[in-house]
Amino acid sequence: MSNVAKSGSGATCSWLYKKVVDPFLQILRRGSEPKKLAFSAALGISLGLFPIVGLTVFLCGLAIAMLGHLVNAPTVMLANFIATPIELSLMVVFLRFGEFLTGGAHFPLTSNALKKVLRGEASMEIIRSILHALLGWLVLAPIILGTLYIILLPCFVILVHKFSTVSSPKASPSSTELRLRVRDT
Repeated sequence: MSNVAKSGSGATCSWLYKKVVDPFLQILRRGSEPKKLAFSAALGISLGLFPIVGLTVFLCGLAIAMLGHLVNAPTVMLANFIATPIELSLMVVFLRFGEFLTGGAHFPLTSNALKKVLRGEASMEIIRSILHALLGWLVLAPIILGTLYIILLPCFVILVHKFSTVSSPKASPSSTELRLRVRDT
């Protein structure tokens, strides 16, 4: 293997560690509740699959503001970041599913379609295809959210137990122990 290939691979691993693995480990070390982390990750990925590129961060910010303490904000944003490549690959799926739901005509995904867009000849077709993709996402997003939560919950239970550095709080004394202490003084 050449030095260029080795250094490129190392740079990719370093970037991945810095942008994904290290923040994920920091989240786990804080000892957050596994249910909250699983819901936050599932929500971040579900919103990260929104078929209009660039709006996913805004949607995640809105969800964090609306849900407040019910979600772990860093986990939502990290999951959104991780979902970006998946978002691009699922756009066609959401588009076709939306077309199926409405019984609409298929938007042609050809090189000629791009030329039509650039010439301004496909404006209504583009708007219709965006609406179909949004409809497909709206129907599939709750299913994706629920499925991801079910899959991620046991994973986070194990990971939080393994990586958490926060010690569990001391058990509070029972009421009988308190009465005995009061009596002794």
